Order: sequence, then structure tokens, then C-alpha cells
Amino acid sequence: MNLGNSRSWKYKLSNTHQIGGIETSILDNGAGKGVRIAWVNTGTGLRYKLVLDRGIDILDAFFNENSLAWISHAGITAPQPFSNQGIDWLRTFGGGLLTTCGLSNAGPPNVDEGGSRGLHGNYSNTPAELVSIKQPDIFSGDLSFEIVAKVRETATFGPSLEMLRKISGVLGVPEIRIQDKVTNLGNSPAPHMLLYHINCGWPLIDEGTRIVWMGEKKPKATDANNTEFNRKHEFTRCAAPMDEHSGFGEDVAFIDPKADSTGKVVCGYANDELGLALRISFSKNQMPWLINWQHWGKNEYVTALEPATHPPIGQAQARENGTLILLKPGESRTYDLRMEVLTGQNVREFKV
Repeated sequence: MNLGNSRSWKYKLSNTHQIGGIETSILDNGAGKGVRIAWVNTGTGLRYKLVLDRGIDILDAFFNENSLAWISHAGITAPQPFSNQGIDWLRTFGGGLLTTCGLSNAGPPNVDEGGSRGLHGNYSNTPAELVSIKQPDIFSGDLSFEIVAKVRETATFGPSLEMLRKISGVLGVPEIRIQDKVTNLGNSPAPHMLLYHINCGWPLIDEGTRIVWMGEKKPKATDANNTEFNRKHEFTRCAAPMDEHSGFGEDVAFIDPKADSTGKVVCGYANDELGLALRISFSKNQMPWLINWQHWGKNEYVTALEPATHPPIGQAQARENGTLILLKPGESRTYDLRMEVLTGQNVREFKV
């Protein structure tokens, strides 16, 4: 239901929050004690939790009674800014609908003349500075909302990157819009890589859930790890939990996605039996790569679609092969990401 085109609620509400909006709070228990969060309710059954102290990424996400996101064993934890060596990043990886990787490294630990870097960079262990919150207003008829925050990855003598993140939507519309602007605030060129780790789990993800994408699959360095399931299904279906994915077992596809005539890439997941889908869209020009990560471990059952500036090869290899982005002083790049919930007949029609 689009509330903007409906008059059924007129004069029947005293407070916009009866439909939805943004609510901030601080957790008071467990490993996430003291962490700032914001719950966003779109008024459609889609509601999600922003973790302000973890780069304003998205952890929990639900549509009605169904979870869209995968939550790791760790769940929500306080940021640990010095979990930036080796694979320390995995200790605080909560999963969630969105974990941002970057801003200067996406991929495995690596070292070169530019320094050493841990898995997937520092972003998700960095608290955000809240800039503004705009609530919807039923009395003025403005049903849009947004939350804006800044995240900085910086060091004296550089590099110094800042990302301005805006997450927005409209009451009555089951979608999440994200716009990120990354700027080099330093006085020398700054390496830049960005990857959006969109982690989905049960019940959206189940045996037979369709993985929707179009493009050319590129082999990855450890392509031999791909299971017989994907040699048959080519990363287009979700599997049952499997012993092959215990521990570090995984299947990964690097995809050169195909864009439509406007330059937009569409991908996502469709559970035809449940009648539920998540449609993801982004700009091919902004993010020319799409990765599908599958980890069908027992009690660790997850898959991710990951729009990215690079495949997750790490800064050192990107520098070596000439693809590393170097932002000039004062230069910015903007990234737009949209996630929509589909239901009913729209799920079966969701194809690219």
C-alpha cells in the first residue's frame, strides 16, 4: 500500500509513529552494550535496524514476520577499531542485511609498499557521526524520511577518507534507499575500494530460493572450492545446509553484471514458495562488479550479493593489476543502492 495515494488514514491518527518512522536508542546488554542504533519502520511490514556505531550499517531486517537478513553467531557487538589485522574482522562480523567493506580495502588481508591491511578494511568497526534525522509528517503530507551520518577513515599524514551516508524512504513504500558519498579530505591521492556485503538468511533464503542476476561469471582464485551443487546450478539457486561448507567452506562467484539501457543492474533473491523477494539495484558505472558468496554451513546458513567497485581481491592486488581507485585531494565518488521487498505475483515475475 502506498500511503501517499491513500486517504483512508486521514484524520484518524494523532502521531506519525503510529504508521512508522525512525526511533533511536542505545543497547544496554551483551556484547553490544552501549551501541547506538536506530529502528526504521516503513509502515509496510518492512522494518530494519541501523547500527550507528558500526558505520550505520543494517543488522536486523524484517518483512512482517519474516527475516530478510542473516545474523551471525556474534550478532551485534561494540565497534573494535583495531580489529584491522589478518582476519580479525570476522570476530565482529555480525552479518546483517548490510555490512560495508572498505573504504580503502575490500578483500583478504594484504601488504605492499602502501602498508598492511586486514580483511575487508576498517569501515564496519567505525562509529558514525550522526548529522541529521528527518521524520515523516502526516500533518503536512510529507511522508518521506531520512537519516544522515558521516564515517571517517583517517590518519595523520593521510590517507583521509570521509563517507557521507544517507538512508531514506517513504512511509508506505517497502524499500530502502542508500546514497553514499566518499570524499578524499587529505592532500595526497587516497586508495579507495568499496563493497556492499548484503547478507540474507532464512526464511527468505531456503532450499530452492532463486538467485536472480544476469551477467558473465568470472572464475575466482579458489574456484575449485565450488561444490557440485553450483557446478549444476551456476549460482542461480540456494542449497540445503551442507557438510562441505563447515568451517571455511564456501562457494563464490565473481560476476560482471549486465546493465539495462539506463546503466542499472538488477539482482536479488526470490522465494516463490514463500511469496517473498528482495530486489537489489545499483549503477553499473558506480559499481561494475557483483559477487555472490554462499556459505551453506549447518547453523551458519547464509548467502550474499555484493555490489562492488572491485572483486574482493584486496588493495595490494588491485594496485598491482592497475584497477585500484586513487581519489585525488578533494575528489568524491557517489554510490546509490536500492533494496525493495516484493510480494505476491511480483515475486514470480521477478526475473532479469
